[in-house]
Amino acid sequence: MSQINTFIFDVDGVLTDGIVNITTSGELIRNMHTKDGYALKTAINAGYNVCIISGGNNEGVRKRLQGLGITDIYLGAHHKMDVFEEYIDIYNIKPENILYMGDDIPDYPVMKIVGLPCCPKDAVPEIQDISKYISQKKGGKGCVRDVIEQVLKVQGKWNGQFDAKYD
Repeated sequence: MSQINTFIFDVDGVLTDGIVNITTSGELIRNMHTKDGYALKTAINAGYNVCIISGGNNEGVRKRLQGLGITDIYLGAHHKMDVFEEYIDIYNIKPENILYMGDDIPDYPVMKIVGLPCCPKDAVPEIQDISKYISQKKGGKGCVRDVIEQVLKVQGKWNGQFDAKYD
């Protein structure tokens, strides 16, 4: 955790609980935990790179994440490795300095090459098997806050006193 300077997260099953509610008009509604939002904003304010790579393509998700200050948001990414390689090339980031949190098979290829692959408590077994850290929190229930807080504490950058504004 001491070498991490970049956080990459999946959305469904990590930032959300993986449940999608569908309205009669076809709108997809997801729930995100505000404590995860606070931690994401805190990481950004502390100077970490934060990136989202998701196969989903919901503009409501994009707006929520942009509202937290995240600028690197890749939605509709069905080949996550391609997006990952593009992202690390743009910012000249080494894979060993990246924490990636995923929960399902599409996250597997990227998780195999990053320095700190992590997952929520309810990730699929294949993802749990390759994770170096498994949060005791489920997806959408604070697992993102958990890993960010752990890294920032190890690096002496978490004290709960950051002036992070979030919704």
